[in-house]
Amino acid sequence: MIPPQPQNGQRAPLWQHELRKAFSRPLDLLAYLELDPTTAGLDAGSLRDFPLRVPRGFAARMRKGDAHDPLFLQVWPSAQERAATPGYVVDAVGDLQRVREAGLIHKYQGRVLLVATGACAVHCRYCFRRHFPYSEQLAARDRWSPALSDIAGDASIEEVILSGGDPLSLSDDKLAELVAALDAIPHLKRLRLHTRQPIVLPERIDERLLAWLDRTRLQTVFVLHANHAAELDEQVRTALLPLRQRGIMLLNQSVLLRGINDDAQTLARLSERLFACGILPYYLHLLDRVQGAAHFDLPEDEAQALMRVLSSRLPGYLLPKLVREVAGAPAKTWIAWERSAPSS
Repeated sequence: MIPPQPQNGQRAPLWQHELRKAFSRPLDLLAYLELDPTTAGLDAGSLRDFPLRVPRGFAARMRKGDAHDPLFLQVWPSAQERAATPGYVVDAVGDLQRVREAGLIHKYQGRVLLVATGACAVHCRYCFRRHFPYSEQLAARDRWSPALSDIAGDASIEEVILSGGDPLSLSDDKLAELVAALDAIPHLKRLRLHTRQPIVLPERIDERLLAWLDRTRLQTVFVLHANHAAELDEQVRTALLPLRQRGIMLLNQSVLLRGINDDAQTLARLSERLFACGILPYYLHLLDRVQGAAHFDLPEDEAQALMRVLSSRLPGYLLPKLVREVAGAPAKTWIAWERSAPSS
């Protein structure tokens, strides 16, 4: 989705300019990365199902000439996506079973998730909402009212999670309007944003965004999404500083991905780099079994073995919780693992 043009003669913010320049044609991305199309294995069928989208700043962190770069593999359409794999479905986490109003998903006690937009700055090939019917289940486009009324009428709800897509794909005017409406609901205490944009498009953290964050009375949490330390360059660290200075909590959730971060050394480096950027590791998700992403999955026992090694290398505050989301469960399902016995 191309961001809307600015209104009233205002100049479009830098992040929108950068988003318009994002790679959307695979051959352009390959040329930039100096990759041979035959080596990369472009699959047109996968593109029809889920188009390519990669900000240029994120592509700049990829290693040129390396078709196995861990950032490249997260965004590149593979023929493996079209393999029919039993158990991998369209609605992997049961979102559609828990919709209250258009775009309002209520899975867990005390909090609701608002699908604010279907747009993202980057299209990750393992995305659990890659098949989500955004045209039917979207709270934006002047349709906030039913969702807001539902939230206002349920005093058990204390936290609203803005998700998508990526909520920061919306303009700051639209976000300010939405957050002001949430502020006016007295029983709400917390606002959580699930966003990858500060990682892949750090220009998104600008004065306009900070202005509406400064106005909200709600305690605010950003749950970011980085899977590899190479995603967290100095520009990302610098962009996050104003959020930290405002006391906004920064957490990270990663997905365990075969061929990308499925070894203890890579995960340890990720946790250490996250902390250097002021972000606490929060969740390490086992892959949501969405149709088209089976080639990224790891067996649970391999994930448990990784956690045992990781626990011996990192302090507890840098150790993410290993979890799986199970459709219909009342919370994330923690995956148990036993620490390695100390050597004699």
